[in-house]
Amino acid sequence: MSEAGNLGPQSLETGKAAAYRVLARKYRPSNFSELIGQEPMVRTLTNAFATGRIAQAWMLTGVRGVGKTTTARILARALNYKTPTVDQPSVDLSILGEHCQAIMEGRHVDVIEMDAASHTGIDDIRDIIDRVRYAPVSARYKVYIIDEVHMLSTQAFNGLLKTLEEPPPHVKFIFATTEIRKVPITVLSRCQRFDLRRIDAGALVGHLSSIAAKEGITVDDEALAMIARAAEGSARDSLSILDQAIAHGSGTVSAEAVRAMLGLADRARIIDLFEHVMKGDVAAALAEFRAQYDTGADPAAVLTDLAEFNHLVTRLRFVPAAADDASLSEDERRRGAEFAGTLSVRVLSRTWQMLLKGIPEVQSSNRPVSAGEMVLIRLAHAADLPTLDEALKSLEGAAPQSNSAPRANGAPAGSGNGSASAVAQTRVPASPGGAQTMRLVEAQPVPETFVPAPEPVAEAPVVPVKSLADIVALADANRDMAFKVLLKRCVRPVRIEPGRLDVALTNDAPKMLLNDLTAKLRAWTGRNWLVSLSKEEGGQTLAEMETTKRENAFSDAKSDPVVAAILARFPGAKIIDVRIPDVPEVDEAEADLPVEPAADDDET
Repeated sequence: MSEAGNLGPQSLETGKAAAYRVLARKYRPSNFSELIGQEPMVRTLTNAFATGRIAQAWMLTGVRGVGKTTTARILARALNYKTPTVDQPSVDLSILGEHCQAIMEGRHVDVIEMDAASHTGIDDIRDIIDRVRYAPVSARYKVYIIDEVHMLSTQAFNGLLKTLEEPPPHVKFIFATTEIRKVPITVLSRCQRFDLRRIDAGALVGHLSSIAAKEGITVDDEALAMIARAAEGSARDSLSILDQAIAHGSGTVSAEAVRAMLGLADRARIIDLFEHVMKGDVAAALAEFRAQYDTGADPAAVLTDLAEFNHLVTRLRFVPAAADDASLSEDERRRGAEFAGTLSVRVLSRTWQMLLKGIPEVQSSNRPVSAGEMVLIRLAHAADLPTLDEALKSLEGAAPQSNSAPRANGAPAGSGNGSASAVAQTRVPASPGGAQTMRLVEAQPVPETFVPAPEPVAEAPVVPVKSLADIVALADANRDMAFKVLLKRCVRPVRIEPGRLDVALTNDAPKMLLNDLTAKLRAWTGRNWLVSLSKEEGGQTLAEMETTKRENAFSDAKSDPVVAAILARFPGAKIIDVRIPDVPEVDEAEADLPVEPAADDDET
């Protein structure tokens, strides 16, 4: 939103330069009509306000920069909307109301914003609970906006539950979080939830173009497309990148400047690299990769762009309308469609899997250029290899006719009783010089003998793995206590499917943990696994879950009447541990892990 009356970045007032406001703040939406990409939420709120079905609490979730905090302020403004002609909640905020400016600037006394990342404890929530009983000073509702609500402690969440379920009629709660899975279900069930979607790249390009026009900045369409792709659906990120690009280009934003600033490769050159790889031309692929690196492109970014183009070609094969995406260049549309018509899905899928495994190798390597070249060599080499079905078809076409097929005793079929001699080729051991030779020998008659069929070999059973706890149990069963501890402390599960595991790692995780996990899963389960590092944060580690359970156990123990009476009877006494009766001793390797909390019978 362009704020009327604000001075531009180059304006002067009384001989002094006006304070510059970054684009993400200057064009921050102030009403629902200016929110981009969130039409389902706006439609729901419009209908709710029109019918008077206004919730008591809302939960806004989505990735960073999609507008959670901005939406919370607009919602607080709508709840307290008041003009000389309108005195009721409204989603039509075209006219500035009595409380609007103060709410949007975050300084209204009845709209309290709290960052849960720095106010995580129960004491902060107690302060809110004590204040909700008082009526608002000047507005219609007292609105509490709690950002990053997933950072609250378990005790803080529990303390908020009762007030959240039955708040006073003059109080509304608005929560915002990027980690909805970390919010207890008891809190979610008391809120009306809105999932703010990633903003479409086409919508972002249009938004950035309009802002550039308002600022009087010349921007290439290709540069806008690159910025929209780099933002990954975040309006704030796209405006921050555009701000940086304007400064980088001294007021003019070109595709070359954005590419150099972000360390990206030219999209046309990425397509050239893809073509060299698909043709199996290793020399040309390595030369192109090195040329892109010399111009400033990051090796991992080049492979990531290569994977994105591979994905685009695969999509175009099934969804031709995907070429209408505004963030795509003309080369991507035209050449992508050509590749989609010539490359098989099996080849594209194989390339995707190899890139998916190669990109983390490059990111974690001390020599990323060399690692990237090795990935390209593997891709180009695999491009010459037939797929499994192609190999089977070629073998079927080259199979000998039935009248020349060998018998079980080794004699050719058509040799009658085997008395006739035949000429055969036999491979002999390598000669002293290292070369293998072939010689013709006269096959001698072989008597008919009965060769018993070999007994079938029992295959190793495949062990099912459905959760990270199952993998920890396998480590325990195989007596690998050190690896079990690493799994509990360092691995955050993201997605698990048969044969595939996506995880996130903590900062103190060993570099070789994923490789070790892949090898151990293959050995323990009897099947191959694809273990990949996800960009998502993942869930809690098992150690964190155990710590949470332990905190809950301590909280339950303190609230137990018997325990409370003991603590009151003996001043200075405190709970030092909560254990389940008759539990075996913990292994030495796990001695420093939190103790499992008691479920029912707590003892101090």
